[in-house]
Amino acid sequence: MAIQDVLFGKPLATSEERGEHIGIAAGIPIFGLDALTSAAYGPEAAMTLLIPLGAALGTSYIVPIISAILILLVIVFFSYRQTIAAYPSGGGSYTVASENLGEGAGLVAAAALMIDYILTAAVGISAGVTALTSAVPALAPHTLLLCLLILAILATVNMRGVKDTGAAFILPTFLFIGTLLILIGVGVFKTFAAHGHPVPMAAMPGEIPQTVKTLGWIMLLKAFSSGCAAMTGVEAVSNGVMAFGEPRAKKAQITLTIIVMILIVLLYGTAWLARSYGIMAMEPEDPHYQSLLSLLVTAVFGRGWFYYTTMGSVLLALALSANTAFADFPRLTRAIALHDYLPHVFILRGRRLLFSHGIYALTGFTALILIIFDGVTDKLIPLYAIGAFLAFTLSQAGMVMHWHKEKGEPGHPHSGAGRLWHMFVNGVGALATGITTLVVLASKFMAGAWVTALLIPTLILLMHLVKRHYTRVAGEMSDRSPLNLNGLEQPIVVIPMARWDRITEKALRFGILLSQEIKVVHIHSEEGEETIDEVWEEMIMGPIREKGMAAPELVTIQSTYRMIIGPLMDYILDVEKKHPGRKVAVLLPEMVVRHWWENLLHNQRVQLLKLFLLVRGNQRIVVVNIPWYL
Repeated sequence: MAIQDVLFGKPLATSEERGEHIGIAAGIPIFGLDALTSAAYGPEAAMTLLIPLGAALGTSYIVPIISAILILLVIVFFSYRQTIAAYPSGGGSYTVASENLGEGAGLVAAAALMIDYILTAAVGISAGVTALTSAVPALAPHTLLLCLLILAILATVNMRGVKDTGAAFILPTFLFIGTLLILIGVGVFKTFAAHGHPVPMAAMPGEIPQTVKTLGWIMLLKAFSSGCAAMTGVEAVSNGVMAFGEPRAKKAQITLTIIVMILIVLLYGTAWLARSYGIMAMEPEDPHYQSLLSLLVTAVFGRGWFYYTTMGSVLLALALSANTAFADFPRLTRAIALHDYLPHVFILRGRRLLFSHGIYALTGFTALILIIFDGVTDKLIPLYAIGAFLAFTLSQAGMVMHWHKEKGEPGHPHSGAGRLWHMFVNGVGALATGITTLVVLASKFMAGAWVTALLIPTLILLMHLVKRHYTRVAGEMSDRSPLNLNGLEQPIVVIPMARWDRITEKALRFGILLSQEIKVVHIHSEEGEETIDEVWEEMIMGPIREKGMAAPELVTIQSTYRMIIGPLMDYILDVEKKHPGRKVAVLLPEMVVRHWWENLLHNQRVQLLKLFLLVRGNQRIVVVNIPWYL
């Protein structure tokens, strides 16, 4: 079996696509891990901003902040349930905004989502490695290397297809959910058993000094906006509806409901336990840094087998949460490419019925982000969530316009009061996420959000340039007229020939079939080297005269400075210039070796000449490869 079949699975026929559809159980890890695992870093991201308040005062504010985020989450949840029902073929922000708000809004959503998915993958992997280094501090110096290794594994697994990916991720996902639910359940029980004052099972870090006496509005907004990272990934299900088996919309809605319900429990439970045990997040630069989850599990269970099981599941789930981006980013880039705003290569499906080039692009950009920020989660969080909330806002505003334009028959759920209710739900969602977008942007702007704010218009500009290129190409290539057979004339054939051998013989034979006007060009650059002149009469002209064929012209060009490509290019362009009504066919004899490494043993002048002809040539110069297979 081929290595690629072992790594990526055997190729799938187009007819096998139905077999790749997934159910609810696989849909949770594929489209929900990003959202679910945000419970591991969302509350901590908010609490990190409250460190100046000290442990006692800081932990008292985390539950109200998380509660506000959960209210927003519920609003977005109901909004996206309606989006799934209205767009059962996949209604991501780009599709909804483009169809209902126009091209400009669609491109803003597209740029925001692409940035968000890249950061989703980077933050997920980084947070997973942070969980690992919290449990095994000796690995901290190798953070970036571990991040890149996990990224490579994720990319490989995703190349096997949606179904195989879902099957591989089900166990780690439910292990993560199970251990955190046990942590919350046991922690809540111990808190009530201790009348609200539970005693940690192990020593906690020293008391954090209080440097700020009260919680100001700016600090509150920063904490809220950092905690909003917990909401990223909620849109993933609406983007990936087409991955589900029938009935698609129903299964997608159930999957989204389960994901959001579990996320609510995990986020609120984590924040409540942190307040109950008086555990504050630690500064990421602290040499003894541990994640908030690590501290919570240590407090509730100590550092026994359950601690390492939980932290192992957190590591796996966080690292695999990047899979949400791998599941949706290729679908998003395909949708954009279908409208000519991204290269058409993103439309192509690979050997496993995947949009493989989207996976390649996501892997490359994620690796770049991880390298730039050293794989540190805290450095990535300020860039995070802006793209997601901007996409949320445009999607919900688009849905308001969708229901406004919907004209159902009397009694239809999309008419009358039903339609107004749908508009109200999505309108509240648009308003809430719009305000949150402004809050997140304002509070995180100086901390790094300006990068995202700058990248979005840059991406939009690039997409416009791609669109302009495709529009120009379509205009030039369009031809509504019938085949034109007037003025047909044989081309002038030019054959570069260094020596007489079996490859150049093949090229000359083909040239004689094409035209009666052939120019064999030999570049003479070194004294004493073999020339075509020596064999011209015997090997070429003799057989041609014997058959009574038109004689080719031998053109020998002296190269004073031993250059080959330059004199050839000058001659070909000169021929084209002197014959303005004729095609010039350049036949390039080329040896094809059996093994890739054998190319290193031969010069690549043919490839260079081909490149220069394509770059400097025009419509009347035709390049033809004449291969000789060893």
